[in-house]
Amino acid sequence: MAGERRARMLGRLAATESAGTMSAMLSRLCAELTQLGGAEIMLGFDGELHGSLCSSDEISARLGDLQFDLGEGPAVDAIEIGRPVLEPDLANPVTTRWMAFTGPALEAGARAVFSFPLQVGAAHLGALDLYRDRPGPLTVVQHAEALFSADIATEAVLAVQAGAPPDTLASELEIGAHFHYVVQQAAGMVAVQLGISVTDALIRLRADAFGNSRPLEGVARDIVERVVRFDRITDSHDG
Repeated sequence: MAGERRARMLGRLAATESAGTMSAMLSRLCAELTQLGGAEIMLGFDGELHGSLCSSDEISARLGDLQFDLGEGPAVDAIEIGRPVLEPDLANPVTTRWMAFTGPALEAGARAVFSFPLQVGAAHLGALDLYRDRPGPLTVVQHAEALFSADIATEAVLAVQAGAPPDTLASELEIGAHFHYVVQQAAGMVAVQLGISVTDALIRLRADAFGNSRPLEGVARDIVERVVRFDRITDSHDG
């Protein structure tokens, strides 16, 4: 029965006219199945977010942007640990976490956030992010539907990605998606400038953006366009 239902859902997605339309339908379908406020599919590898594949509404998109800019949040944790991350009361959590993410997420309109990893075995592809505009845990049915939705999203991504060359993202997945390539490029440049890893360079970029209340992409663009060099910033601080 579950297999037939999965096949029907994947058939609906496959029948869409384009990959961009498929992605938009995918996020709306996940929100519909779980009966939550909205859904977003985040792609990420090696414990690091790479951007948003699709979102069902503006709040979901905002939550995805916040997580990418700040490097923290439910999707970041779900991709890293490979397990669902559930926060039923973002304003009054049992355990304080996501110090930078929580305030802006609440301002955006989220009161509860839930993230389910997209994975095949040990390979992590990203996460399904869900939110609700009021606090409260998922019901048993909602939790089951979220797991089912994450499974559908995983299969949909894999189906499109199957024809892409190794270590590249399928061009179809890029249509309508929001991937922060300029940030990845800037992180590579900062890594060379400072002689550090790309992961550490990304942390430096995020810290600079947060400390100066600037969008991460704005800081990255300054690096790529050679308006700013991080080795010169370091030298001036040392002096």
